[in-house]
Amino acid sequence: MAESRVNDQPATVAPFLNKGLVLLFAVACALSVANVYYAQPLLDALAADFGFSQASIGIVITATQVGCALALLFVVPLGDLMNRRRLTMAQLCLLCAALIAVGMASSPAVLLIGMLCVGLLGTAMTQGLIAYAASAAAPAERGRVVGVAQGGVVIGLLLARTVAGWVADLSGWRSVYFVSAAVALLMLVVLSRVLPAQMPRIQYISYLKLLGSMFIMLANERVLQIRGVIAMLMFAAFSIFWSALVLPLSAAPYSFSHTAIGSFGLIGVLGALAAARAGHWADRGHGQRTTGLALVLLLLSWLALAMMPYSLWALVLGIVLLDLGGQAIHVTNQSMIFRTQPAAHSRLVACYMIFYTVGSGLGAIASTAVYASVGWDGVCLLGAAVSLLALVFWGLSLRLMPQAQVDVQKAVAHRGATD
Repeated sequence: MAESRVNDQPATVAPFLNKGLVLLFAVACALSVANVYYAQPLLDALAADFGFSQASIGIVITATQVGCALALLFVVPLGDLMNRRRLTMAQLCLLCAALIAVGMASSPAVLLIGMLCVGLLGTAMTQGLIAYAASAAAPAERGRVVGVAQGGVVIGLLLARTVAGWVADLSGWRSVYFVSAAVALLMLVVLSRVLPAQMPRIQYISYLKLLGSMFIMLANERVLQIRGVIAMLMFAAFSIFWSALVLPLSAAPYSFSHTAIGSFGLIGVLGALAAARAGHWADRGHGQRTTGLALVLLLLSWLALAMMPYSLWALVLGIVLLDLGGQAIHVTNQSMIFRTQPAAHSRLVACYMIFYTVGSGLGAIASTAVYASVGWDGVCLLGAAVSLLALVFWGLSLRLMPQAQVDVQKAVAHRGATD
């Protein structure tokens, strides 16, 4: 394996990023991640076209999550090895091709392969951009910058459901992927002109050693392990809800259109708006308190969601609590892990998001199977159980967090306050 360059030492401290560039990262993350979530409000249409049963249609989401896992293992780490701008451009070209392939799929096998590729490339783009933003940011603003970029991710995945429903009702589910391919081409033009260059200190390392270093991180980084398990459980709860929601809302007595179902995702934008604030709190050493409060909100959300058969307002409240809690946890997690090894942001985010992929994939397939067996009440009980497990694990993990991580948080918070 030919030797390549990699970021293995901390770069010179970066200046604070201007607001326009931070916003660009957020928009690019939103447009990239949307591709991973377009299928969720379309599951009933995909089942009808390709002959999937109600219990097995969750495999479409699982195929996407398999692609996410492959991206995190083999593609996202390349951000620590290659020119990030060129890597991003190549990924955009391939993403466009994958979206066209899904739109033209004529068999279940082609559909699932296409979804796998969309999951792979959409995830590689999104997580690569977050690592890019974290590396470009100054240490004292890293939580804020990651929070804004992650806010873009949440807005993207929420709007994805709304846009997918609207486009599908207008011209069929295939048009969703053709439109997204056009957006990917537009992103290619914009990002090729404005993504910032980075000049880190470098040493030589092979690609295989780069991948091997990820397993070392997973085995040795206590912060990554703890926050990763919390993320896995939180994203499983998310996937349990969003994967099953289309099934009761598209059936009697609601019989909502794809547009109406997708519009429920807009309610969760409140969670995205809280992202930067959660990162701000993490920058000041309050990550654990933020996590505890967010996990309580996540658990309480299922009580409101279980009332959906009696009131759609309860569904609205549940979505707000679910997204608010989940988003705060996600931003805080990333802010903490990025401090452990500042020169390895791409690998850290890849390792962290592996936990996300496992949680999302298992949550999706479990959710649709439980709904087919025992209905919406079973889905809510499953989601509440997973959320409670996350809260209990967080409480038990407090004494296991390395003291060095706490000291780093305090030092960064003090430095940010005095700058």
